[in-house]
Amino acid sequence: MLKITRHLTLAVTAFCSASFLFSNSVHAQQAPQGFLYGLGVGINQEIYQGYKRRVIPLPLLGYRGEKLSVYGPFVSYTFFEQGPVRFSAKLAPRFAGFDERDSDIFIGMAERKNSLEGGLGVQWRQHNWVVEADTMLDLLGNAKGQETKLSLAYNWRIGPVLLEPKVGISYANSNLVDYYYGVRPNEANTFRSAYHAGSAFNYHAGVAVSNPLFGGLTRLGLEHHWYDSSISQSPLTDRDGGWSVFFAWSSFF
Repeated sequence: MLKITRHLTLAVTAFCSASFLFSNSVHAQQAPQGFLYGLGVGINQEIYQGYKRRVIPLPLLGYRGEKLSVYGPFVSYTFFEQGPVRFSAKLAPRFAGFDERDSDIFIGMAERKNSLEGGLGVQWRQHNWVVEADTMLDLLGNAKGQETKLSLAYNWRIGPVLLEPKVGISYANSNLVDYYYGVRPNEANTFRSAYHAGSAFNYHAGVAVSNPLFGGLTRLGLEHHWYDSSISQSPLTDRDGGWSVFFAWSSFF
């Protein structure tokens, strides 16, 4: 069952990235509103020990309206917009849990549960530049954590092709990081020492390319993530960074 959960973890992670990339291109191209559908695939490097990479097929289904955007379990509602600035309320799941059946490194550890997060976001657009920030809180109280993200993207059009480089930084508080990367004293053993993970600043940079092919929007995204030492020094992880790749085709009904 947890193997399925881990696959959903990547699927939702890639789906979330796809939603952000799609959002930029939609506004840039003034795409129509309505229901959308599509297919995609995500490839991601895991940082937990015992995992290398995952290849996951991604069904894409959602809705875009004037104020409401729904991409599967991700929901955003714009409640205020003035010129290039818009404020939104957001709801999103966090599939980041594990149990001891996922990897040998987790044997003897308590389950870390998935959660549901809610928060606020602000977006600023000026010409081809997009700056976006959001803060999300754990609504179910599993990690009792909070994460704030800030990203900068640029929409660069070359004929029918849209090129979107992006950089970003996120801050996760100690409750969130320790829940998923810490080792409690009663979970320590010969191969896994007790570890309290502090807050973390994580960074990412990537690029997405989109093109209107096959009656819809075809997109390819590549992103690299750099993790804070509070995560990379955890006895549960074996790397301090990794790549993620996403390919998708989507179209409005």
